Amino acid sequence: MTQDSYLQAIKTLNLWAKHYYVLDDPIASDEEYDLLYHKVLAYEAQNPQFIAQDSPTQRVGDKVLEGFNKHTHLKRMWSLEDVFNETETQEWILRAKRGLGLLSDAPLIFSVSPKFDGASLNLLYEDGILKCAATRGDAFIGENVTQNARTIPSIPLSIAYKGRIEIRGECVIGKDDFEALNLERQNKGETLFANPRNCAAGSLRQLDSKITASRKLQFIPWGVGECDTKDFMDFASKEKTRNPNSFFALMEGIYALGFQKPPFTELCTNYDSIHTAYQTLLKAREDYAIMLDGMVLCVDAFDLQEKLGFTIKAPRFACAYKFPALEKRAKILSITLQVGRTGVITPVAELEPVLLEGAKISRATLHNFDEIHKKDIQINDFVVLIRSGDVIPKIIKSLPKLRDGTQYPCATPTQCPICNSTLLIEEKLIKCQNLNCPARVKNSITHFASKKALNIDGLGEKIVELLFECKKIQSIEDIFTLKANDLEGLEGFKEKKINNLIEAILKVKGVELWRFINALGIEHIGEGASKKLANAYGLEFYKKSYADFIALDGFGGEMAESLVEFCTVNQTRLLRLLEYIAPTCNTQVLESKISGKTFVITGTLPKKREEYQELLESLGAKVSGSVSKKTDFLLCGEDAGSKLTKAKELGVKIINVEELQALLES
Repeated sequence: MTQDSYLQAIKTLNLWAKHYYVLDDPIASDEEYDLLYHKVLAYEAQNPQFIAQDSPTQRVGDKVLEGFNKHTHLKRMWSLEDVFNETETQEWILRAKRGLGLLSDAPLIFSVSPKFDGASLNLLYEDGILKCAATRGDAFIGENVTQNARTIPSIPLSIAYKGRIEIRGECVIGKDDFEALNLERQNKGETLFANPRNCAAGSLRQLDSKITASRKLQFIPWGVGECDTKDFMDFASKEKTRNPNSFFALMEGIYALGFQKPPFTELCTNYDSIHTAYQTLLKAREDYAIMLDGMVLCVDAFDLQEKLGFTIKAPRFACAYKFPALEKRAKILSITLQVGRTGVITPVAELEPVLLEGAKISRATLHNFDEIHKKDIQINDFVVLIRSGDVIPKIIKSLPKLRDGTQYPCATPTQCPICNSTLLIEEKLIKCQNLNCPARVKNSITHFASKKALNIDGLGEKIVELLFECKKIQSIEDIFTLKANDLEGLEGFKEKKINNLIEAILKVKGVELWRFINALGIEHIGEGASKKLANAYGLEFYKKSYADFIALDGFGGEMAESLVEFCTVNQTRLLRLLEYIAPTCNTQVLESKISGKTFVITGTLPKKREEYQELLESLGAKVSGSVSKKTDFLLCGEDAGSKLTKAKELGVKIINVEELQALLES
């Protein structure tokens, strides 16, 4: 085989794969494919320096990763606003028209397509080659799962378009493949996946790409991120005349690159046609090979999308019209109590197993005892169970008319079911305040090390789970006594990873006090309250009284009571942790032009809001979440919404990032 015939063979194999995996229209037999594939494999074995990046042999990764690197998306991955019925959908359409200055009866073209229930994935192509595949993450930064994405047959390793483009879509698994996989896991005694979405997300984040390759994942595009729209539409129109101002046309161009096209896409000009499309999808829901949970509705014209802009969380030009939740009747066999990270007691209904939306459901959260009483839920009751794209199913009501005398209420606990400590009981909240409670230790450690707390890089949930099960750490304090030889021989731990973790733990020494307080996971005490405590009372915060706490701006009775209870129960442990970590705190109020001023932040800014909040608070300012007469400044970015409107009404001074910088420099 020559280099030219090798490259031609790759084109042929990729074409055959597209017809098999994407178009569901095989044009070659398995024998033909295998024969040509092994010829390519043999050539590459003899000429490894000439292996093409889009060769199908590169879809199976042989390297097992130690972890995932981070990838910053070129453009933010937005979430969609959900609408759940005809009224909400009509209201959303009217809002869009008002935002465009259109009358309520004016025509407006929408693109509609199915909303698949899977894991979002962002593919970056440069010069026609797949450079990176990343999970959604926090919308700005995701995990680099390129090695795994390359194993998914419906993701082209190369495309004809040579410009830089982010193609976004849903990574999914077919219902039949999901059931077959769960049956296989059941036969092996392995934990079953809760639902297809959970399966797709878990498969995408395997450190061993061969596992991902075995899961039969599919990728279905639904949009783009970074993209020179004009350049791409010029490219796409060479093959077929396309509307350069149409999202629908852009997606047609994406599908033409070799991506899997959804089974239903359409343009609608009014609510009646939207309703018809929705009903069509809803009726076909059960028959679709892939799990659907709604329909995506999107203003089609790019110039109108730009005019509508974004809210803080979602585009104003698109929404998800969700399907009604599926319902099943189930019987509550018992109610068990779970103790979470912060010690909150959550009642969980243990159910007689039922099949709901392709998943076997045997448990459902009851949230809290106030919810149990309001819904009149008893043990042995029949209840209505729903699940609409949620990982955890919900019980919406009991069915008292079906009671036969065997039912009895679940008593509200007064002591922790694990450590027997007296529980803190508020109106809705029941909480174990004992930081040593075994049931909450693992989650407490995970939170303690998390980004908004002590930010110990490399000590995430899975690592904490491993170290806890191996009895390397049994309490938060044990983090600070870990040594390199404690980690040697543990799964996934090699010299570099061990050294990185030990170094990250050592860096915690001298961390800011507010981070330490936030890391403790005290009920009702978040980042903002932690900063106020640190600034007001410094290292003596745990000695203060209810009266001291209630005197702080923004602190209510529940916050003060929770603090007193926590500090009383855990004072010995707090002293040990303070000795280990030696947090630093500057209680001096900085004198600056904005000291004591109240800011509200809105709109899309060049940096994350947290960075601006940290800067403002470090200079003595307060940052609030809502605009009021007490607001001094509104820091406003692009696409600001209702906060900007209210600030104008109240005469609040509105500044942008440049004006803030000038204010600080002055």
